[in-house]
Amino acid sequence: MILTVTLNTALDITYRVPALAPHASHRVTDVAERPGGKGLNVARVLAALGHETVVTGFAGGPCGAVLRDLLAPLPPVDALVPVAGRTRRTVAVVDAATGDTTQLNEPGPAVTPEEWAAFLTTYAELLGDADAVALCGSLPPGIHVGAYAELIRRARTAGVPVLLDTSGEPLRRGIAARPDLVKPNADELARLTGSRDPLRAAYDARRRGAHTVVASLGPDGMLAATPDGLWRAAPPAKVRGNPTGAGDSAVAGLLSGLVEGLPWPRRLARAVALSAATVLAPAAGEFDAATYEDLLPRVEVTAQATAA
Repeated sequence: MILTVTLNTALDITYRVPALAPHASHRVTDVAERPGGKGLNVARVLAALGHETVVTGFAGGPCGAVLRDLLAPLPPVDALVPVAGRTRRTVAVVDAATGDTTQLNEPGPAVTPEEWAAFLTTYAELLGDADAVALCGSLPPGIHVGAYAELIRRARTAGVPVLLDTSGEPLRRGIAARPDLVKPNADELARLTGSRDPLRAAYDARRRGAHTVVASLGPDGMLAATPDGLWRAAPPAKVRGNPTGAGDSAVAGLLSGLVEGLPWPRRLARAVALSAATVLAPAAGEFDAATYEDLLPRVEVTAQATAA
């Protein structure tokens, strides 16, 4: 079983408009609601790849109830912990004329110390059956900034490989707890290390405690700095569409490859192909299967000799 943790789950709402213009009224042509948050997106992709997945985190209020209703018929098992506060909404506005997406993210519910303690009990129980765990996304109000570092230490004590996908101070503190894998994008990595060179920044992040660093380079693919070497993976062509959730699909590719024991070149090829195929999907947590199957054997993965 693969466990994904989304402390700040969301009800994802996607509006599609013919063209998005500031200071104007818009007629929405399509509305979609989906259970969201990075870890839930990761879990849905993992389930589509055939892996048993369990999702945990927090859900509360009317939006949390809708989220759980939408999650109920899907393959990921719901182990979310109830809270008194209201689960946030994330609103994506897709401009049909350009394909661009504008994202609006609410902050999330305030989590009490008692609710955090209840989550830790659930997390400890789930770790007992987990082959790997992914810690994903932002922290809701009330959760201490070292929360991911605490969860990493608990996973390591339980002998469960752990992937961290967050940003800012939670990423900085989480890396110090020595996760097996972190997956920042190039901007997050630059803010963490102060270096705009992804290669140098990835090696710096490894020195800070991460066992392996996989940097997302957007449409240019991924860079992986591992104990076994350095690889770069690039799609055969840039894919234009909605990039929301592409990083989450990459996490699913990396995590599934870890659990399956794939060598790094195959893990990276899967992650890059899934990420590109998600750009063509209607929403995060989904990918275009035909595009994925077409791209997977054509992703170029090369070993890099340069060391920092």
